[in-house]
Amino acid sequence: MSVIETKTETFTGEQKSYLEGLVSGLQAKRASQGLKPLGEGSGAAEPVGPDAAHLKAQRTVEAAGKKLCDQEKWKREEHPFDAYARLNDQAAKSEFPKPADNFRWRYYGLFYVAPNQDSYMCRLRIPNGILSAAQFEGVAKVAEEFGGGYAHVTTRANLQIREIGAANAVHVVEAIQGLGLTTRGSGADNIRNVTGTPTAGIDPQELLDTRPFARAWHFHVLNDRSLTGLPRKFNVAFDGAGKVAVLEETNDIGFQAVEVAEGAPVPPGIYFRLVLGGITGHKDIARDTGVVLAPSEATRVADAIVRVFIEHGDRTNRAKARLKYVLDAWGFDKFLAAVEDRLGGKLARIEPAHIRPRPQADRMAHLGVHKQKQGGRNWIGLVLPVGRLTVAQMRGIAALAGDLGDGDIRLTVWQNLLISGISDANVPEAVARIEAMGLSAKATAIRAGLVACTGNTGCKFAAADTKGTAEAIAAHIEGRLELDQPVNIHLTGCHHSCAQHYIGDIGLIAAKIPVNDEGDTVEGFHIVVGGGTGANARIGRELTRDIKKEDCPRKIEQLLRAYLAHRMSEDEPFFAFANRHDIEALSRLAEEQAA
Repeated sequence: MSVIETKTETFTGEQKSYLEGLVSGLQAKRASQGLKPLGEGSGAAEPVGPDAAHLKAQRTVEAAGKKLCDQEKWKREEHPFDAYARLNDQAAKSEFPKPADNFRWRYYGLFYVAPNQDSYMCRLRIPNGILSAAQFEGVAKVAEEFGGGYAHVTTRANLQIREIGAANAVHVVEAIQGLGLTTRGSGADNIRNVTGTPTAGIDPQELLDTRPFARAWHFHVLNDRSLTGLPRKFNVAFDGAGKVAVLEETNDIGFQAVEVAEGAPVPPGIYFRLVLGGITGHKDIARDTGVVLAPSEATRVADAIVRVFIEHGDRTNRAKARLKYVLDAWGFDKFLAAVEDRLGGKLARIEPAHIRPRPQADRMAHLGVHKQKQGGRNWIGLVLPVGRLTVAQMRGIAALAGDLGDGDIRLTVWQNLLISGISDANVPEAVARIEAMGLSAKATAIRAGLVACTGNTGCKFAAADTKGTAEAIAAHIEGRLELDQPVNIHLTGCHHSCAQHYIGDIGLIAAKIPVNDEGDTVEGFHIVVGGGTGANARIGRELTRDIKKEDCPRKIEQLLRAYLAHRMSEDEPFFAFANRHDIEALSRLAEEQAA
């Protein structure tokens, strides 16, 4: 029976039409909230549809007498993927969004970054960080026509376009889709761009080609709406044990390719080792779970992990809404038991003694010319000034990859890119063309590991100009010191730590520095030292606070001079030097270099 029918006809045709329209609107609203239609037990009906798990989790929070954060309310009021028509309408009117829609439009990769720039930034999704030369050239065209004429390579092996006007928001989203790429789910409470070994399939030391597994996870996420709208963002990385580090230990889920030896509880061979809970901005590195799995099982296991997080992640406090905090509250055993319940079986666990030592990453392999596993072929890593590329440089890179390479462009988490498949005979021409673009395939020990987030030139959260300060540090050091060991310097603009300052040899986090009793401030940084990655994964320790922006180059110079003067040997890396001294001793050694 229709919900507006009665046993006797008491409504006029006009009245019935009005009521039918009213009920239709109510039904649509309930459907958007995952509720059953009116007339089907609407009182306390269980949510249905792809958003049901999220809606149930929200109800559980409220039933416990807690309040949902604003973002959870916004998602429930109107799911962002149901609001594309309104995004289109705002673009047609050249309107930028209010806070709720600013959050929703991030589901389409659009970030309204006022007041730093009165424009959108658009972030893409590029599985394993690899795209074709034609796609790269297409992104350049989008940046030129609808953005500021440049793009940034990010610390998730991704691209972002800035200075997009309100009227061009939808043009960018649709133009990127037209290239066979997407921006969907690259922001807000979603599973972010999946990273993998940049040299996958061409690396002579890799244990596993990560490309098929990164792509499988990428498309699994894109085609399952129930995996959107998480309590907070979620990062997944695949490391094939190649020469270029992926920094999988900084992700919520890290899959590390390992070789299991004879005598283990599983047959010998190549597996993924599962690490969980990385979030360096919250001072945590992903920890080994003891679990190994067949690479073909990675998507199924990642799916189960995410669904446990969907059900139990914090939806009241954004600062505590990451996977780390579920793991902290439950412990790994309880969490993995919940994952196994979803999988319907036990995960294999083995002792570390059964795993052969992994090949180590080469801290310079993302720059310069390197031999591929394919005989007579090479990859060339380009030095990009803190990840920035003009559209002219992008076109030049695309042409180079197509003319002399295999047509692939491989982005890295070090804010640079590789061109692969270049024959031995064509290396000199490739290097010459790179230099003609104003770029380089050579790097000093400083620029090899120089990483900086967007900073306050384009991000409202940042307290200082990170990219400008990074360039100032590099220029200052290169003119004064010669380093024979690479030193990673990471500059981040705020507590979100997009540049992961805690894992740099030297990390700087922006801060507003008080300069008088009237409350005036200037841009500056706090400095941490001794962070590490891979086998040396470690959170850095705070060395000093409140260094004015213009004083940072000199302060870093003093620290590096102390390293050169007091290292145990020429082979001792900065990481080891920093971590065999306490903070007081390091401060004293650096101050001695000030004279």
